[in-house]
Amino acid sequence: MMTVLNIIIGLFGLGIVVFFHELGHFLAARVAGINVEAFSIGWGKPFLKKKIGTVEYRLGIFPVGGYCKMQGETDYREAWEKMRSGEKQEKGSYLSASPAARILVSFGGPFFNLVFAVILLSILWGAGFEIHTFENRIVLASEVDGQINPSDTAGLQTGDYILEINGKKISYYHEIQENIALNPNKNLPVTIDRNGRVMNLQITPYLDKSSGTGKIGVYYWARPLVGLVQEGSAAQRAGLMPGDLITSANDIPVSTTIDLMKIMNSDLNDLSLEYERNGVRAKALFTNDVLENGTLGFSWETITYKTPDLSFPAAIVKGIQESYRTLYVSVASLRLLFMGIDLTQAVSGPVRITYMMGDVATQGFGQSFGTGIRSMINFIALISIALGVMNMLPLPILDGGMIILFLVEMIRRKPIPPKAIEIFQTCGIVIILGLMVLAVFGDILFFVRR
Repeated sequence: MMTVLNIIIGLFGLGIVVFFHELGHFLAARVAGINVEAFSIGWGKPFLKKKIGTVEYRLGIFPVGGYCKMQGETDYREAWEKMRSGEKQEKGSYLSASPAARILVSFGGPFFNLVFAVILLSILWGAGFEIHTFENRIVLASEVDGQINPSDTAGLQTGDYILEINGKKISYYHEIQENIALNPNKNLPVTIDRNGRVMNLQITPYLDKSSGTGKIGVYYWARPLVGLVQEGSAAQRAGLMPGDLITSANDIPVSTTIDLMKIMNSDLNDLSLEYERNGVRAKALFTNDVLENGTLGFSWETITYKTPDLSFPAAIVKGIQESYRTLYVSVASLRLLFMGIDLTQAVSGPVRITYMMGDVATQGFGQSFGTGIRSMINFIALISIALGVMNMLPLPILDGGMIILFLVEMIRRKPIPPKAIEIFQTCGIVIILGLMVLAVFGDILFFVRR
């Protein structure tokens, strides 16, 4: 049931992103004087359509994707023949427009994705929102799995506070992840606080080929204090409540959340958690079938801080800054695709993106309605920018590939032969289909592994 809800919410969010992308093409075509014959959200046969003026607006049966169909945009061979015979293109057709106008139309979609993200993030920062995270204190992953990681070779120890990474101040754990993720195989200076003593170290993150990100092998350090307990979960049935402090598991003392992780990673038939509530100790019991299910149904208490409510101009500036930061991260991440990562795990297709978008939203709604809305808005902004970046790749059929085609036409000062365009587009179809097959295969593996 939850998976279906995730997909429904995800489809709604993805549909909004696609709508603004196609709206960018639509408005750019109008500015360029190109007639739009159809504007569709979704692919396939339209189940709902209405003609307003010269444009037919459609809703396709497949809710992911969409298109803006312009007059004569695929009639390259006919246009070539007219040009050779001295005939002029029909006014208002796609190919009668100058190459510069067509570049404007191609750029309109990705540009609107960026504008949409700026709008969303400006609203988000203007209203203010809560951030849930952990302090900048770490636990070595090697203490859980026994494997040596960059954190070990660099000299980090459990309990260290990370103050700076590569010259950037670190205040919370999520900032450690953000600064490490984009820097695999790079030697980074790190400043730490160990028992009040400030130390400078060097660390080189490794490339995690399953996620395509840099990692150093650390977890967040946190007291085993229960935060949220899911409704109807095993934890709720066992009697756990927010604010309970876990003190031991199967009679083994627990001082951090990682201590409990280590115990749970061992071969257990059942689990007995001793906890303290208002000075009174009690136990919560979990049977083997619950442990095999993989989740107990509670999360740890996090550090929560609220961003300040910004004025309208300040919110716009912040929205632009955050959009630029996300754009930079998206572009910088592209190089990781050529570093031997596992594409079936690191590259998400439309099904997985849809599910993830819904999952982020439903988890947020589990905390509060406002958190759910904010989580979804933030994720939609991220996907919108990612879609814009993807479409600007210099691949045939994508907007970036078409821009290159029109730039060549501008340089030649005459139309490109239809045969060359057909070859260019055929190559694009093969590449895109190959990527789609890979992404869908990865999506299938993602759901099989869950």
